[in-house]
Amino acid sequence: PHSAGWFRRLLHKPKPSSVESLKSSHSASSSPSSSSSSSAKSSSSSPGTSLATSSISLSPVSAVDISASDSPRWDKRYDVCICHSEGDVELVEELVSYLEGQPESFRCFLQLRDATAGSAVVTELCDAVQNSHCWVMLITPGFLQDPWCRYQMHQALVEAPMANGRTIPVLKDVDRKDYPRELWNIYYIYMALKEKSFRQIRDTVVR
Repeated sequence: PHSAGWFRRLLHKPKPSSVESLKSSHSASSSPSSSSSSSAKSSSSSPGTSLATSSISLSPVSAVDISASDSPRWDKRYDVCICHSEGDVELVEELVSYLEGQPESFRCFLQLRDATAGSAVVTELCDAVQNSHCWVMLITPGFLQDPWCRYQMHQALVEAPMANGRTIPVLKDVDRKDYPRELWNIYYIYMALKEKSFRQIRDTVVR
């Protein structure tokens, strides 16, 4: 009975502090029970609460933070490494142009443009993966058939086995059933409207 009481106290202990931090961060006027339930169910929360929640989640990804001179961003040579098949070069060039033209001026690795002439393909692919914060995998029918694309995908997964938000799969003209088994634990972006998908990729890279 004593141990059960201790366990119950342990379960209830964090609740007030989490509510307190919620209230202090955006001065919620609702009661503790309603604020905790609204934060748990963002889809059904009131406009005021959802606004506050989104501002909390978006604040760490502002351009000021990632562009600061002491930002961890500068620990690596590239922000984004784009993995793609040869048949998708035009689309990838558009994506790179979009990302590099953003206010954050993302540094992209594009193999055909940035690989060092004379060096081995494997060396360049591994180096690009290791020296990038994020890896955008443009998964098209051509990607699935290209052994170099799959090699680069595996290198990215070796670099960050649980993905941790660094691998960004983008599906285009590929059925959900053909989504690579190795990426099943990672949410993907489905490219239907190019402009919308480019914006999603940009927001994901910033986060």
